[in-house]
Amino acid sequence: MEEEQELISLPEGNTISAAEKGGAQVAACKLELTVDEVVEDYIGSFGFSQLLHVLLVSFAWIFDSQNTLATIFSDAQPSAWRCKTSSSSNVNIILNGSSSISSSSFSSSFCLENNGGKGNVDGSVCGLAAGTWEWISGNTSSTIAEWNLICDRKFFPAIPASLFFLGSLLGSAFFGRVADKWLGRKKAVMLSCILTSATSFLTSLSPNIWIYALLRFANGFARSGIGICCLVLATEAVGRKWRGQVGQYGFFFFSAGFLSLPLIAYPTRTSWRTLYKILSLFPFCYATLLLPFVSESPRWLLVMGRSGEALDVLKKFARLNGKKLPPNLTLANPSAAKTGSNNSDNKNESLWGTKWAAKRLIMVMAAGFGVGFVYYGIQLNVENLNFNLYFSVALNALMEIPAVVIGTVLLSFTNRRLLLSRSAYIAGSASILCTLFSNNNNNKEKGGGSWPQLIIEGVGFMAASTAFDVMYIYCVELFPTNVRNIAVSFLRQALMLGASVSPLLVVVGRMRPSLSFLVFGALSIFSGVLSLWLPETKNAPLYETLKQQGEEEEKQKCFEAAASDSVFELGMETN
Repeated sequence: MEEEQELISLPEGNTISAAEKGGAQVAACKLELTVDEVVEDYIGSFGFSQLLHVLLVSFAWIFDSQNTLATIFSDAQPSAWRCKTSSSSNVNIILNGSSSISSSSFSSSFCLENNGGKGNVDGSVCGLAAGTWEWISGNTSSTIAEWNLICDRKFFPAIPASLFFLGSLLGSAFFGRVADKWLGRKKAVMLSCILTSATSFLTSLSPNIWIYALLRFANGFARSGIGICCLVLATEAVGRKWRGQVGQYGFFFFSAGFLSLPLIAYPTRTSWRTLYKILSLFPFCYATLLLPFVSESPRWLLVMGRSGEALDVLKKFARLNGKKLPPNLTLANPSAAKTGSNNSDNKNESLWGTKWAAKRLIMVMAAGFGVGFVYYGIQLNVENLNFNLYFSVALNALMEIPAVVIGTVLLSFTNRRLLLSRSAYIAGSASILCTLFSNNNNNKEKGGGSWPQLIIEGVGFMAASTAFDVMYIYCVELFPTNVRNIAVSFLRQALMLGASVSPLLVVVGRMRPSLSFLVFGALSIFSGVLSLWLPETKNAPLYETLKQQGEEEEKQKCFEAAASDSVFELGMETN
């Protein structure tokens, strides 16, 4: 029996079948969901597509780490020097052991007589005439060796390192705002990588310490966009229960970059300029070869009013996960649906103009200052451990790997606030314990560092690394989409401000190592205490706007207060 089709007349005289009518009715019945609901219910919290997305995005952290920590080797204090001899042209004899000199000039004899054939960078070399001595590792092994940044210029090496972190501070504000308001996360990462590559290469051409310091400032400004935007871009693509773990992926790649640095620096140990030239290649290759395959954040696209593009990104994620989104799906923009505001209003919402957000941000930045000071300070302070520099850096880099693993595991079931505070306490306690094993000036020449101090320092750095990683994840969850990048950028500024002060303490540590460890420990514990005043965010939803988050959190507080009162009243009735 043939199925009879009903024909409906249209104003224009056209007709449609009943089947077509049903399809039109289904299309008219829109399924409106938020990005969170689409990810959780249709795409999957963390499928293959999100894994690929997160890995491609997090890969950029390698270059962030390399450019940040390259100064450990490029600005390293040369380990030893030797007197020159001139029995024939360019004949130099190392005098660390027993050596004889057949012929020497007056200046070389003066060098030997006043130093007993040995040199101490912190002392007698300062009284020698130029040309009577040289660095054993060569004059191009580091900026200190090439530009003689010793004696009355011994604090000069701290200037480029401090300016690098100050550049990162300003760059964080720039990239945070650009990524939230104009370019988006992906384009901001691309811009940051290209500028990082260019400034790193230009740094290798520096003619003097002042140009070098200026270019390190520029390099710090450029690289600051990588960490901020990559973290947000990765976490905004996954379900809420995976945010903490996904955020840790970036720090794993940061650790990988840290671990790769000694492997790159050792073959280039005779030329710090070659080190920077090599490091300049990686971010450029990433920006041109891998980043084009990364998708923009669907949350950011939605907040910017580009719902069609946001839906296309979500469809791509679903397709790679072997799933399909409903044909009548539309994305709900909480800023428009719940608050009645338009996209322009969302863009203009201010962190500092919202009371609860401003208070929260100030607390985050205060804690971040201490965490950044300790995290970067301990890394730069490895030269004061009196161990082989390459070994010490490699050990610290290896300690970051268990820190990332432990942090990933703990974030899946522990509170962010307690994990952050306890990690800071452990890092601070370990730093203070290091003062018990520090070799000050009068002991430093006896050689061989303290193994207990090295082990305690490694544990402290692992805890500082965990606190540093959790701090970022915590900040992402504390603020909504339309200001999330800006909030993370302010945290980054606080971290970089702390980091910019740490090189000065490292220079002081060359004279009094125990003082540097003591200050690191005190600030770390202070940060742990401050973090206790922040709200818990474990398994909390990611909100889209400040207004929405403020209203929802206020409702949650009222609900918790009512529940608490009910429990109290029930207890009173029972008694």
